Amino acid sequence: MSLSLPSYLAQPRSLWRGFTRKIAAMMPKGLYARSLLIVILPMVILQTVITYVFLERHWQLVTHQLSTALTQDIAAIIDIYNSYPQDKNDEKLTRIALERMHIDIEFMPKGPLPPPLPKPFFSIVDVALSNEIRRQIGRPFWLDTVGRSNLIEIRILLDHSILRVVAYRSAAYASNSYIFLLWMVGTSLVLIIVAIAFLRNQIKPILRLATAAEAFGKGRDAEFRPRGAREVRQAGQAFVEMKRRIERSIEQRTAMLSGVSHDLRTILTRFKLSLALMGDDPETEAMQKDVGEMQRMLEAYLAFARGDAGEAAARIDMRAFLEALRSDAERHGCAAEVSYSGESFVTVRPDAFKRCLVNLVANAQGHAKRIRIEAERNQRFLIIHVDDDGPGIAPELRDDVFRPFFRIDAARTQDESKAGTGLGLAIARDIARSHGGDIFLADSPLGGLRASVRVPV
Repeated sequence: MSLSLPSYLAQPRSLWRGFTRKIAAMMPKGLYARSLLIVILPMVILQTVITYVFLERHWQLVTHQLSTALTQDIAAIIDIYNSYPQDKNDEKLTRIALERMHIDIEFMPKGPLPPPLPKPFFSIVDVALSNEIRRQIGRPFWLDTVGRSNLIEIRILLDHSILRVVAYRSAAYASNSYIFLLWMVGTSLVLIIVAIAFLRNQIKPILRLATAAEAFGKGRDAEFRPRGAREVRQAGQAFVEMKRRIERSIEQRTAMLSGVSHDLRTILTRFKLSLALMGDDPETEAMQKDVGEMQRMLEAYLAFARGDAGEAAARIDMRAFLEALRSDAERHGCAAEVSYSGESFVTVRPDAFKRCLVNLVANAQGHAKRIRIEAERNQRFLIIHVDDDGPGIAPELRDDVFRPFFRIDAARTQDESKAGTGLGLAIARDIARSHGGDIFLADSPLGGLRASVRVPV
């Protein structure tokens, strides 16, 4: 019995999954970038919250208090002006305002106020000062906080005149808050630079380990020494030990097979010598054919088991490499053509890779009259297609043909002399996989079989 979510729960869940997929697609894929994001993003969020909650509120509070104090001074000047009109020229009031309040005042003849100025985008002082003038004075006013950057001009319409006030912006605005911003941004940049340098040193050993593992998977020998943090060193040491065990196993297998090869070849040589001394007759010829077949099977098996693992990788001209294969195929009486695109030079194990392609070409040549080799090298892979116009292989048998000693002579081979040992494709795939790639079979545009080799570059 299966339980399903109600429709009102399934839809938000699907929307959330779609949202998380979009976020995951936007996130960086590399370990270095993700580590930087883990370090930098909390710092940015923390500083944003601090800036908004502390600085912005502190800025508004200080600006509001300063605007309140300035407005109180202006209101006091107006009250004194209205309460003591005996000061005809307003000299004492102007002097007191300048010396005690550090503001410059002037009583102008009554008239219309100037038209309102456009509000600035960042208008904390404009809003705070305007609200305080409306609350404490309650008279028509004109305010200029945009003109001269270090001064503020205020005009208030009185009963018989206009009071013009010029004050420093710092008297109504917390102007030194930028110092806090500079310190915060500066220290953040220093911390980010230190974090980037530290993370780069921590990520380098991981990248070296990945490079060494990739090179080893491609059959190449790479110098690697564990470095970095303790966990990274442990992973690197485990890789080194694994690499040594694999190489030691291959060396032991190669040494054992070399001994077996020497012993079996000695016995086969005795058989050939005995048959040569027996003279020529039909029975001797049949036995010689059996001995020759046994020797070919032995050589094929040893090549499959050995896999040319001890060969060093080298940079070769793949275009010339394929042209040589075409010439060999034409010498054996099969029409062949080659096409190549991309950079010519590729790093592979030359002898092993040649054996891989020779086996594929020989397999096609043994069952077709026409061969076409197409190769393409892109930034990641070298892809080689070997097409023929032969009878092909049934799709259900394409995985089986890579098994050692598996043959489908009835389907692919009409001539008994062309029957192989059943190791050609197995050896080819073994070599391709030792390079970190693989071989795939499909239908050929020529009507027969397509064998595709893909190895990383």
